[in-house]
Amino acid sequence: MDASADKNSNRSATAVQQPEVVEAIDIMRIMSAIPHRYPFLMIDRMVDITLGQSAVGLKNVTINEPFFAGHFPSQPVMPGVLIVEAMAQTAATLVVLTLGEAFEGKLVYFMTIEGAKFRRPVGPGDQLRIHVEKERARANVWRFKGIARVDGVSVAEATFSAMIMG
Repeated sequence: MDASADKNSNRSATAVQQPEVVEAIDIMRIMSAIPHRYPFLMIDRMVDITLGQSAVGLKNVTINEPFFAGHFPSQPVMPGVLIVEAMAQTAATLVVLTLGEAFEGKLVYFMTIEGAKFRRPVGPGDQLRIHVEKERARANVWRFKGIARVDGVSVAEATFSAMIMG
């Protein structure tokens, strides 16, 4: 047997399968994955998706957001809890994309939110880049670390777990 053929067969037998990467999904695909709708849909697009591992959600914050009417009319600030919700929706969409069509539209419930920190206000004209990374998954419970940034600067972070309802 040829030595180079033997090396190639060993290499392919021991090759590690790389996670599937999805470049981006639009709002219509997000809406097919999770049940959230206006005024509570907190992500507009997702990019840099590595199934089963991580994703980046995008939220274009505009003055037309309904929460700005009361938070605060003279100096609009996106509520921190809604930034954490945007993290959760990014993670929920990643979970559904990872698990497949059978899980589309299923409810994903928060179980824990830990270490939430809010570092600076988010307002009209900002684009949130919400990076979520899976820390672990057991059965239907997933745990994530989320960091939201505006212009590369961290504005919020949290660790959270959620359960997908089958």
